[in-house]
Amino acid sequence: MPFHRSRLWSTLFLCLAFGPLQVKAQTQHIPGVDPVPLDATPEQMKRAVANVRAGRRLTPKSWPNGSRVAVSLNFDIDNETLWRETPLPVPLSEGEYGATTGLPRILDLLDRQQIPATFFIPAMSSILHPEMVPEILKRTRHEIGVHGWVHEELPMIGDAAKEEQLITQSIDYLTKVTGKRPVGFRAPSWEFSPNTPDQILKAGFLYDTSLMAMDEPYEVISNGKPTGLVEVPINWILDDYPYYEPDAAGSLPLADEVFKIYKYEFDGAYQEGTIFVLTMHPHITGHRSRIVALEELITYMKSKPGVWFATLEQIANYVKQANAK
Repeated sequence: MPFHRSRLWSTLFLCLAFGPLQVKAQTQHIPGVDPVPLDATPEQMKRAVANVRAGRRLTPKSWPNGSRVAVSLNFDIDNETLWRETPLPVPLSEGEYGATTGLPRILDLLDRQQIPATFFIPAMSSILHPEMVPEILKRTRHEIGVHGWVHEELPMIGDAAKEEQLITQSIDYLTKVTGKRPVGFRAPSWEFSPNTPDQILKAGFLYDTSLMAMDEPYEVISNGKPTGLVEVPINWILDDYPYYEPDAAGSLPLADEVFKIYKYEFDGAYQEGTIFVLTMHPHITGHRSRIVALEELITYMKSKPGVWFATLEQIANYVKQANAK
């Protein structure tokens, strides 16, 4: 989650607290994106939404070993890159906490519970803290995916060649430091430009995990054509930033309250037989009270029969193979 997102959440909080007339939302012009006019024709509206759409559902009839639900814990290791545009000492130290304390604490928790996770890392975050990737990889059960070069805002780049350059740099860097070409992409801030779908396909990713059109895996449709790209969707409800980060909403709820939201979402996924994908950040969930709540959630999920803990790569491979039959 980028620092500029905090303005969105702060505006929303103020609107709820003081009414819409007292807060005027600011809008940014995004290169290559024109607003849909009020008197839009059906054809204009269809063109406006055609860039990325949800295709066929990919949830298999059953998960491995007869499991009822697939669970993937994800950690976006953004750290200092969130404050790239305003690199001031105090907020940078908040991000640095993710490397010095949050990530080691998370890795210890995953070791205790013996479960895998997927880590999305902006290349520059790893460059600042070169010890992180080896610590993740030595556990042998985790996955590392692409999350941009410096947590850039893709919609604001406005240049397809520049966007491709940054994605290629990110892939090349992670391939070098991990010894394996990453197969998963999560857009920084979960934001696409109009060029991003083509960039992901051109790069040959197995899956994307930036979109929100369903609560289950689905195939991405781009400009009316099936792409073969597996989408493992996410949602702000299952992200730690809106609940825990003071810049996000101006308040810090109790970890117990956040645990209940995650629990209810898991219960729904379990009942439906789909997926539960939880996105967290080491500099946020890596704090002591939040680690306790996360471990309680893991213990609760483990208490249910038929829960498959997996990386997103494992989930994407499984659904792709299941739907190829």
